[in-house]
Amino acid sequence: MKKLLVLGVGNILLMDDGVGVWAVQELMKEEWPENVHFVDGGTATQDMFHILEGYDSLLVLDVVHSKKEPGTISLFEESQLVQNEKQRLSLHDIDLLDSLEMADMLGKRPQMRVLGMEPKSYTDWAMEMTEPCKAVFPQFVEEARKQIRKFLDEQL
Repeated sequence: MKKLLVLGVGNILLMDDGVGVWAVQELMKEEWPENVHFVDGGTATQDMFHILEGYDSLLVLDVVHSKKEPGTISLFEESQLVQNEKQRLSLHDIDLLDSLEMADMLGKRPQMRVLGMEPKSYTDWAMEMTEPCKAVFPQFVEEARKQIRKFLDEQL
């Protein structure tokens, strides 16, 4: 049975930057099959290559910088992240790509997909999202559920 890791990334002390962590915390409250695992990765993305080992797929929940309106939800395949090294979507994706490379050196790495939300603020200290991100947060969590169900449907 193939395994999926849903990884919430970000810093909940920096407003919208915590959206991935808050989303994974919401999803962890729900019942999921045993081949779907959730991890609150915080900001230690480069140090987590060992966590990636043994998974076939990786769904990263994070803020993304796609030059769209705050609260815009986007889905990116791994290939879109590595096409242009100068254009990074997230503050965390450089570390994630390094972690994937390290996992690959150990023998197996998951295929990554990133579900992201455009932040309004990710440098101000506060433990809550800005209004534009808070307003679409339920949709962000629902899109994550859809991506998980899509992974599960592909296993049938």
